[in-house]
Amino acid sequence: MTQLLALNPSLVAERLKAGRAVLVDIREPDEFARRHVKGARSHPLGDLNAAPPALSDGIEVVFTCRSGMRTGAHDDRLAALVEGQAYVLEGGVDGWAAAGLPVVEDRKAPLEIMRQVQISAGVLILSGVGLGFAVHPAFFGVSAFVGAGLMFAGVTGHCGMASVLQIMPWNRPARV
Repeated sequence: MTQLLALNPSLVAERLKAGRAVLVDIREPDEFARRHVKGARSHPLGDLNAAPPALSDGIEVVFTCRSGMRTGAHDDRLAALVEGQAYVLEGGVDGWAAAGLPVVEDRKAPLEIMRQVQISAGVLILSGVGLGFAVHPAFFGVSAFVGAGLMFAGVTGHCGMASVLQIMPWNRPARV
């Protein structure tokens, strides 16, 4: 089984500039909208099996995510999508930006849903603990409820909090 070979950001930039490669970002659309490498194509990991990126012959594929962890976790699966050798951007989008290369950043785009879940869960758990000590022990139940929800999300792959956050006004597409 072919594995992804890591390329440093400057090598990837050279290959992109020469038209020898295409950069495929496997993050979710909300993550891509907030920050991505200029010229990268968005192909979320969940959609790649149904529609792998269409490429011209002789074009190298370089996969990326935010830090390189997601591409590393799916190394075999991503490599199998490409005929011949495939690559991964070392350090992901974070590594690209750290190398001083151009990124497209939209600070007005909402935070990624999973970051919103982490922030919300943290606030609810700390509030439950604080109120449990300061006001009434029944407030510890808030922390227990959120903890149970996180465990359910991990076991089933469905996060109720993420579903609720996705329909919040700040996460809806702007009407034109």
